[in-house]
Amino acid sequence: MPRRRSDVTGRRGEGRDGAVRRGRVRRRRLGKLTLLGAVLVLLLLGGASPASAHAALRSADPADGTVLKSAPGTVTLSFTESVSLLDDSFRLFDPEGRRVPTGEPQHAPGRPDTARVAFPEGLGEGTFTLAWRVVSADSHPVSGAFTFSVGKPSPTMAAIDTGPAENPTTRGLYDLARYTSYGAAALLIGTAAFALLCRPPHTGPLRKPLVAGWWALLASTLALLVLRAPYETGTGPASAFDPAAFARTLTGRPGLVLLTRLALLAPAALLLVRLSRRPPEEKPSRANLAAGAALALALALTWAGSEHASAGIQVPVAMTSSVLHLLAMAVWLGGLTALLTTLQHATPDEPETGRAAPPATRRKAPPASPDGDPEPKAKAAVTVSAEGSGGRTTVAALEGTAATGASDGAATSAAPVDGPARAAAGAVGRTAAGASAPSVDGPALTAAVVRFSRIAFGAVVVLVVTGVYQSWRGLGSWTTLTGTEYGRLLLVKLVVVALLLAVAAHSRRWTARLVTADADPAASDGKAPAEESGTKTSVSAPDVCRRALRRSVLAEVAVGIAVLVFTTVLAGTLPGRAAAEAAQAAPVAGVPGASVTIIPFDVGTPGGHGKVQITLEPGRVGQNAVEAVVYGPDGGLTTVPELRLSLSLPARNIGPIDAALTNRGGYWGTDTLNLPIPGTWTMKATVRVSEIDQASEERKVHIPR
Repeated sequence: MPRRRSDVTGRRGEGRDGAVRRGRVRRRRLGKLTLLGAVLVLLLLGGASPASAHAALRSADPADGTVLKSAPGTVTLSFTESVSLLDDSFRLFDPEGRRVPTGEPQHAPGRPDTARVAFPEGLGEGTFTLAWRVVSADSHPVSGAFTFSVGKPSPTMAAIDTGPAENPTTRGLYDLARYTSYGAAALLIGTAAFALLCRPPHTGPLRKPLVAGWWALLASTLALLVLRAPYETGTGPASAFDPAAFARTLTGRPGLVLLTRLALLAPAALLLVRLSRRPPEEKPSRANLAAGAALALALALTWAGSEHASAGIQVPVAMTSSVLHLLAMAVWLGGLTALLTTLQHATPDEPETGRAAPPATRRKAPPASPDGDPEPKAKAAVTVSAEGSGGRTTVAALEGTAATGASDGAATSAAPVDGPARAAAGAVGRTAAGASAPSVDGPALTAAVVRFSRIAFGAVVVLVVTGVYQSWRGLGSWTTLTGTEYGRLLLVKLVVVALLLAVAAHSRRWTARLVTADADPAASDGKAPAEESGTKTSVSAPDVCRRALRRSVLAEVAVGIAVLVFTTVLAGTLPGRAAAEAAQAAPVAGVPGASVTIIPFDVGTPGGHGKVQITLEPGRVGQNAVEAVVYGPDGGLTTVPELRLSLSLPARNIGPIDAALTNRGGYWGTDTLNLPIPGTWTMKATVRVSEIDQASEERKVHIPR
């Protein structure tokens, strides 16, 4: 007895279902192994010692709060990375708050990580304020101010306006342009990659996001170029029209990088025009793929060359990681936008409510007529098309077919109709719309979705690996993960990325269901009933999967935008490594064999705040002399009833060691502090300003051999 067709179809369906389930298990195992590997790498790299990245002030000569016997001829600042100087990098103010002319800013010979300026002769006595501003190697401006005294500190200091660290309007516009450039790059690169690699059945809907991404990247790059000068100097947007400042921008490294990005947009536009003329079914040539990859790589380099990767440790590795991270982000998040656009144009809308729809049953053969021939019966598949300028309408009605398969199979008729017939045709078309037919481009669309799913999975793997490396490079230690702004922002970004991965996993499940629905003839021909407003409507199984996938991809795009925002904010935040290094005690420049630590304090009462300057000499293992000077709220020297100092080494479980400071008339000190072994010690200062008011603060200090 021959097997029935339904049995064969069922067994084939079971085989396909089993293959799909096995594929899901393999993908889940691979995903778990990838995440486990990322965690292991993070654990291995997490204990690395701190190193510099993103410019932070390492030391100053003279140091902040130093009292000098005579006026210095120059001041030298040392940073954690190389810096660029501005025309107005230094501003010196005397005790009365008047600006003092200085020499031209320059680097110390052979040291691009320094900034030096010469002072005029005859500064006089009192407390001077020096405001400084430089641009770090990763293109971010860094500024600050400190004081030093000649002869003796001034009893009072005039209020000094050292200028704003940044102009809020300029910073807001510059950040907006940065956010836009990241989003535009993701949209442009991701959409182009989706069109070239995934080959959707129709590329027409992708032209708008491609054009929008290109123009947005052009506009944001021009805005960054124009606003670069006021962003560096901390002035208002109007200073962008200063010819000298704009010329300085064009010759600096950030300006050259932005000019390169603008130049790359020209061949990118030519490539987009060329690809738009290619038929969708035609595979892209190797030349087009190579040109697209080269342009995407070059565009990504313009970001890596002006952000954190361009400075600090392991620059070649960091640049490579940054480029791969940006490209993977663009392919994934920009590709999601392209996929969502494709699904919106290819997936039928939700069935309308309030109209009768055919029941969700399979098509059956029409009943036979008395003479044995099948009874002709018009089906619901009706197409209406316009011909010529006269607006004539043709209705093609698919007629009934015999269950046994007559020789003609199916007969179609076409006749021109006008007036009432045209209205009738429209009514039939609307009725047919109640039950969405399977999409003509369903298999091609499903193939494009599957291709993108594979590409997106590879992009996620690249993002995880490069993200782990960049996190280690930016943090340096576990303590900076919660102890710095960079670390806390990174934690929030990790939570958002985890949410994005969860939504992506949901999308992959719907992708697998869509493949099964398109591959199974029963699922493709059958109708899945849906209840809406008490009215039954019928939807094909592939369309159900496409709609669910479209909603899931929309959620991915929304969360992906949040990831882009946090990525842009992190790119402009001082990394944890540099923040930790700047917080450590720095050696006193100009005083060999000594180190200084500034510890601010605040007991919470009026006038109960200030800072303590603690000098260790020689600042190494063994016997050390300690001098501690207390400065009040006005910046001048002050006296306190008690000052206690202790040091401990938690890594070796040593201490606290009491320094046993004594009041020596104007400062507190001792000559007998013994530090037995090298390491990063914790220095704790307790300042008592009255009988009951005191405060304790801690700082890290490195003690070498």
